[in-house]
Amino acid sequence: MSRLDQFLPCSVKLSQILGKAGHDVLCVIDRAVPPELADTFEEHRSYDKAFDSVVSCFKSPRLDLPVIYAPVAELTDYADVRCYQKAAAQSLERAIKSGFQSPLLVVPESKRFTQAELCTVLGALEGLYVPIQLREDVPEKKQRISSLSVMINSPNAEEIFKEALVLESGRRVARDIGVGDPERMAPPLVEKYIKPLFDNLKVTVIDDVNVINKEYPLFGAVNRAANSVQRHQGRIIYLEYQPPKPARKTLLLVGKGVTYDTGGADIKAGGVMAGMSRDKCGAAAVAGFMKVVSEQQPKDIHVIGALCLVRNSVGEECYVADEMITSRAGVRVRVGDTDAEGRMCMADVLCRMKELVIEGNLPNAHLFTIATLTGHAFISAGEGQSIIVDNSVAAKADHARKLQAAGQIYGEPFEVSVLRQCDFDFNAAKVIGEDVVQSNNLPSMKTPRGHQVPAAFLIKASGLDKHGLNSSKPIRYSHLDIAGSAGELPNMPTAAPIVALVKTHLID
Repeated sequence: MSRLDQFLPCSVKLSQILGKAGHDVLCVIDRAVPPELADTFEEHRSYDKAFDSVVSCFKSPRLDLPVIYAPVAELTDYADVRCYQKAAAQSLERAIKSGFQSPLLVVPESKRFTQAELCTVLGALEGLYVPIQLREDVPEKKQRISSLSVMINSPNAEEIFKEALVLESGRRVARDIGVGDPERMAPPLVEKYIKPLFDNLKVTVIDDVNVINKEYPLFGAVNRAANSVQRHQGRIIYLEYQPPKPARKTLLLVGKGVTYDTGGADIKAGGVMAGMSRDKCGAAAVAGFMKVVSEQQPKDIHVIGALCLVRNSVGEECYVADEMITSRAGVRVRVGDTDAEGRMCMADVLCRMKELVIEGNLPNAHLFTIATLTGHAFISAGEGQSIIVDNSVAAKADHARKLQAAGQIYGEPFEVSVLRQCDFDFNAAKVIGEDVVQSNNLPSMKTPRGHQVPAAFLIKASGLDKHGLNSSKPIRYSHLDIAGSAGELPNMPTAAPIVALVKTHLID
């Protein structure tokens, strides 16, 4: 068994034979079909006007093999490569419902979408994912099928196949953390899940509440109520990859890992608390990204990931609005809303990442926060899209557009937002004794620029505002709000934006 097999939904192999050799059904998603199927497809089209718009199942007389046809939707000017991923998942879903166990997916080429082959395989693997708790609790249901074969008509087939498996290993880790319920993936159990996965990385776990309260006071405030319940106690986990050669650039990623968000004292009322176990998908994405790093082992890229794992509980110990807390960076923060806990749990860790860059004089450094942070991002970008906000230094390098371009190619699209002075003004101190206000007390969806303002807060509370374009040490920073793309219940977590980040920052 290869190192990657444990991260795959079933046995997965590359096939070059279109026939019965180890397969019980063919899955086809493109209108341009193999010659062996051309006559059968034309016959169906002759009497079925819906043939190229609905999923169908029939038998190929020539191959003596069942065929499932899940056609890619008609491509408009605004379609993207996700239509191939969706069709691949639909074909396998139909195969499962029909009782097949060993499908062969015929992966199409596309002149318009240069990465259609890779994205199709990723879409198929995503569609076969089984949640970790079902795998653990009902072992006989840990796989949806016995095996998947993929047929890629490309001279680079082997390379595409191997890359898909490496990317899927990271996406599987992210989905496992993201999908786990509030107990299965409480902070201590995320730690237990992660540790065995990263034997070639340095893993540092901060779990001492005294250390947390002293060195990460904003995180400590959110953790205060949960800390009284041992199984819910917070964790800050650093994962570090050191390259074998001198680093030419450094990536430092901070992920929001709120394992359950009650809203705290400003409690989520009216039925909006359900689904808040997905508020850890930012940390899940960082863990998944680090898994890809551990597999690819780039020769000259230094990568540090941090998972900010905390439960925003409500109770007699919970932090409340009006508290004044001094951040790690020495910034006096007045709490405005305990349901703005995501920016609180990340700000001090972001500050620590900034310190690492300065102390180690880390080359070509780029800091990130990744979070399901605001409902405003969801309604602004819509379901399926992430938002990127660059600071002035990253914006000067045109980073957001580069990440957006990669996301468009690989099926993880971004919308680009711009930080403006008004975002910093919104957080500005209102009374003597405070340096910054954490939040207003309205939902982000009712707040103008509700996803840009938190990015400005993170810059100020972490001290990154001292490292702008005209400073002696400019530092690039990008905030990724994945509220729209992470995957809401009842859908599975998507593991976005791992692929776009890998393609932008690990593969130049």
